Formats: sequence, structure tokens, C-alpha cells
Amino acid sequence: MDTLTLFDSFWWTWIILPFLIFLSRIIDQSIGTIRLIFVSKGFRILAPILGFFEVLIWLLAVAQVMKHLDNPVNFIAYAAGFAVGNYAGIVLEEKISLGNVLIRIIPKFDTTELIDHLRNEGYGVTAFDAEGGKSKVKILFTIIRRKNVPKVIKCINHHNPNSFYTIEEIKAVREGYFGIPQQKRSFDWRWFSKKAK
Repeated sequence: MDTLTLFDSFWWTWIILPFLIFLSRIIDQSIGTIRLIFVSKGFRILAPILGFFEVLIWLLAVAQVMKHLDNPVNFIAYAAGFAVGNYAGIVLEEKISLGNVLIRIIPKFDTTELIDHLRNEGYGVTAFDAEGGKSKVKILFTIIRRKNVPKVIKCINHHNPNSFYTIEEIKAVREGYFGIPQQKRSFDWRWFSKKAK
């Protein structure tokens, strides 16, 4: 009887249930945002697992909204949870900082110090000469872990202020130099792709 009284009370109908719908939408939309990013980066196992929990939580939230169509606060909570969940998902993904990026730099001044500093910090840098709109320029390429972007940008701004640079997401990288030893796989499937002699 106490449980029935709780579910029929003012607090449940207008405060607790809308809050639970709001919270569940934040969680499922955050998971959904991260899942989409994982799909774009090729995480074949993790993305479907996240998708399972995303849809499960979404179904629970929608079921409650449909069961209480006479309560407009639920609709507001649902929409607000969706909006906040998108924002939270993007913030979480930035904190996780998965993947690699390509930074393309076209400095305005001499690049010697910038190249030396990046290489001393352990980043691989490729430089070549190019023809700009007004003069000859150097173009630098470096592929780095996404979590290191702020550090590299700070280095660019310090050694070559007002440089033009672009940052692009990279889906896959092979045999690159990242300043730290690459983690070796314990089992390499390429052994089986070799032709028997």
C-alpha cells in the first residue's frame, strides 16, 4: 500500500519521475554520442556494447513518458535530458581523448626552433618546402595522440606565433613514430598470412 501511495503522490508524479526521465536521457544520450565517435574510429566491439545499453536505457525512459502522457513535465524532462546528454557526451569524449590527429603547420617564420623543439619533445615531424601565395614556405606534418594536442599547439604558438595550422582526425595509423614505444601485440595474425615456402 505504501508503494502505491508513493507512485500516486505529488512528489513521484511531478518531481521524482521527471527527474529519473531527465537522468536516464542524459545517460543514454551521452552513451550514444560516445558510441558514434567510437563507430567513426573503428571500435568494432565497444561500439555495439555501448549501443545495447543506450537503447535499453532509452526504452525505459520512453516507456515512462508514454505511460504518463498527461504529465507535461515528463516531456520537458525528456527533451532537457536529450540536450544535456549531447553536451555531456561531447565533454566526456574530449576528456577521454581517444585516437590520433594529423597537425599540418604552415609557419610564418623560420621553422628550425619549432622542428627541433617538437622532435626533442618526442614528436615525429616531417617537413618539406612548398610554394605559398607570396613566397616559399615550409609545411610541417606531425601525427600525434589526441591528448597531446594542447601541448603541441602551445609549442607552435610559442616558437612560431600566428602560424597557420589545421588539425584532422585520423581513423587509423600504422608504423608511426609517436615519441613513445608502440605497444606490441601479444599475438600477431600476420604470421598466418605469410605464404608457406
